[in-house]
Amino acid sequence: MVSMQFANTAFALLPPVVAILMAVITRRVLLSLGVGILLGALMYNGFAPMATLSEIADRAIGLVIDDGALESWNVPLIGFLFVLGMTIAVINVTGAAKAFARWARQRVKTRRDARLMTMMLGFIIFIDDYFNTLAVGSVAKPVADDHKISREELAYGVDSTAAPVCVMAPISSWGAYIVGLIGTVFAAREITEFSALNAFLQMIPMNLYALTALALLACVIVFNLQIGPMAKAAQRATENGELWDESKGLPPGADLDLPEADNGSIWGLLLPILALVASSVYFMLATGAANLGDEPFTVMAALENTDTTIALFYAALVSLVVALATAFYQKLTPAMISKALISGAKSMLPAVYILLFAWTIAGVIRDLGTGTYLASLVQTTMPMWCLPVLIFLLSGVTAFATGTSWGTFAIMLPIAADIAIASEMAMLLPLMAAVLAGAVFGDHCSPISDTTVLSGTGAGCHHIDHVATQLPYAVSAALIAGLGYLAIGITHSAIAGFLVSAVALTVWVLVMRSYCDRTIAMPSASQA
Repeated sequence: MVSMQFANTAFALLPPVVAILMAVITRRVLLSLGVGILLGALMYNGFAPMATLSEIADRAIGLVIDDGALESWNVPLIGFLFVLGMTIAVINVTGAAKAFARWARQRVKTRRDARLMTMMLGFIIFIDDYFNTLAVGSVAKPVADDHKISREELAYGVDSTAAPVCVMAPISSWGAYIVGLIGTVFAAREITEFSALNAFLQMIPMNLYALTALALLACVIVFNLQIGPMAKAAQRATENGELWDESKGLPPGADLDLPEADNGSIWGLLLPILALVASSVYFMLATGAANLGDEPFTVMAALENTDTTIALFYAALVSLVVALATAFYQKLTPAMISKALISGAKSMLPAVYILLFAWTIAGVIRDLGTGTYLASLVQTTMPMWCLPVLIFLLSGVTAFATGTSWGTFAIMLPIAADIAIASEMAMLLPLMAAVLAGAVFGDHCSPISDTTVLSGTGAGCHHIDHVATQLPYAVSAALIAGLGYLAIGITHSAIAGFLVSAVALTVWVLVMRSYCDRTIAMPSASQA
């Protein structure tokens, strides 16, 4: 029998805290998530053993079966991962990845250029964060490897352009979801000063964490600001040629031992990727249009109603067909192609296992009311000067503990609106922007976040290594953004907050440049 004695209390924090601490200490992610799931299920069922086992079994089944049909979010995403893994493997056996590396070697001549290429790809592929992390990682990996850029640094570049770009792009799955939430919040509270889309656009310059994370990434690339664990990873890759810590085994999504054709062309890589991009856009709009019913078609309306993971799965199938067509055109043997398909699917198994466990613990945490408890800590009686930064930090903690940005948006945006209505309506957009910024920050730091898992997978980096090396940069960006939100609270000016964050970022870069000059041997100009 379900017991709710721990729901919506501080005890609801125990499952995510235990899972995250165990993952960091033991580096055994599945074991850590499993312990968190077991603890949460025990708490949810009043520590009744049989009810707990039944609860876990029901949740496991619920990941793939919903009301007698296949689950409409998880199953297509798992299919997308497997099919994309197959596509990447086929691209490799055609020799296209090797050909692309040769082509890029003539044009991307420095490590800095290789890093900038990764960042620019993240800006270009903004339609969805899942697609962004896996596609950008796959395309950039051979170039990064050629310049001895560690997989940890590649994962940081991929992750720091995925969610920060998507959360500010109105024409994306994130933008459509957020606009839909804002519209619901406004309608429920009869807010008519601006439309949901207009409010979203106005919040872009107030999304200080996303802006800072992108600017910080650019500074890290241009000035080679390697700090903390990232500096050790960079040194290992440069000096020893180890792109990942090989003592820990093959990372999820890493290249497998496959034969490569000698007649490969860069079109063998570009055509499947272009097909993936074009098909993703098409199927997102098509599935969204199908869900509109009698409503008039608009791009935003279609994206707001799209079936994201189903669209990505269909797009991955199109991309795989294009990759297979390239392989047959090159007259690869059926044995080579079959081996590539099997190996590609197997390469995604670690990421799929982690996602299944992460989704399960996310469901347990949701039902225990972890996010609701954290949200309840905000009090409308607090002085306005501290509310923007408090909302930002609380949204970050919620996303970190629950492993979901989208869930944090759903929990915290209505609360931010209620606080603004109860205190000062002029602060509505800054407070809601602080929610968006905090959720992305928490997502960047959380070992149980699906986008964190997929960023590591796309880059071929160990999951916990990615979290550990990205953390100093994410926390730095959060501190800089926090100062900006503090300035907004004091001055009630979004411009003041932006300027304070810009000045703080400049100071951080100057300090870090001085630190790196003193402690790290900088590469020569030809290597920079």
